[in-house]
Amino acid sequence: MASGRSGDGIVTAPDGTGRQVKVVTSDDVVAYLKAHPDFFTKHAELAGELGLASAMQGPGVIDMQQAILRRLRSEIDRLKSERTEIIANSKQNQIVQNRVQAAVISIIQAASFEKMIHVVTHELPELLDVDFITLAIEATPDAPKKAASVRGVYVLGPGAIDAAMGAEKHARLRSNITGEEAFFGEISRFVQSDVLLRLRVSTGSPDGVMCFGSRNPEAFGPDMATELLFFLAKVLENTIRAWLDLPE
Repeated sequence: MASGRSGDGIVTAPDGTGRQVKVVTSDDVVAYLKAHPDFFTKHAELAGELGLASAMQGPGVIDMQQAILRRLRSEIDRLKSERTEIIANSKQNQIVQNRVQAAVISIIQAASFEKMIHVVTHELPELLDVDFITLAIEATPDAPKKAASVRGVYVLGPGAIDAAMGAEKHARLRSNITGEEAFFGEISRFVQSDVLLRLRVSTGSPDGVMCFGSRNPEAFGPDMATELLFFLAKVLENTIRAWLDLPE
């Protein structure tokens, strides 16, 4: 029995059930492939089964097999590049973590308060691969500002930290700058990027700041991750408080 056909591509199935089914035309296939350009990428095995040409057959004929292979190679290259970047970042993060751990151990193992200050300002730069690390503390409003007697430690005027970092800000990271003498003293002319970390040792004492400086103008910047630096600052806060027997 011949199947019936309507003008919109609907035919009656020749199984006597009277079911109507849509005939899939070549136009339908073309439309589907245009809407799903990655079809043969996801079903690459069909290229061989369908006998797609591996070379140009004539003007305007697309070498689909080669196009699929190029796309697959491009995807593989992208994945390899991402994997390499992830591995490199993981190794760098591990290096930074190891350096911070070594710095923390050096701080808490210092035999005296003076030795701890020396460790921070003279030994941590090498441990952390930073050019300069200094400490600065604000003078109290009722005490005159005077130079600190320890190298690498500076005394600031009241409110200087808020003025430099912003009120209640815990960190400031900058690139491509000229270092500030208030925080770096005579070495400020060498500082081209820096980090300031606020130190709140005790509610009864003025704020301080841990300063990192680099000759590299791009070593520090606003997009830099700060979790490990904050951790280091917290360790230093607690260690200073313990040495000076100050309340939290």
